[in-house]
Amino acid sequence: QVDLLESGGGSVQPGGSLRLSCTASGRITNIDHMAWYRQAAGERRELVAIVRADDSLEYGDDVKGRFTISRDNAKNMVFLQMNSLRPEDTAVYICNVMGRAASGSFFTSWGQGTQVTVSS
Repeated sequence: QVDLLESGGGSVQPGGSLRLSCTASGRITNIDHMAWYRQAAGERRELVAIVRADDSLEYGDDVKGRFTISRDNAKNMVFLQMNSLRPEDTAVYICNVMGRAASGSFFTSWGQGTQVTVSS
């Protein structure tokens, strides 16, 4: 079992910044991709950003140029730096990690989510 612990959410005014962190713990052999998704009230979950094992990056169209995803492989952590936040960025942000566990099986884990609220 691989657990994810997210932190860094909160409330901020438009134009502000937040940094989210997610730590994967458990018997992990290697991690493939690490990603952030978000889900606003009444909306479906959408991809915010993903960093793959080869360090290639992909961002959702709405966050390009404002958000930056990064990972620390030694600590099994992924970060999301969010700048120039807008009210429409308000959502629950959810960490997702996929890889191989020590048992040899592949895993996909989801965090509980952390609330980000952008409001004046």
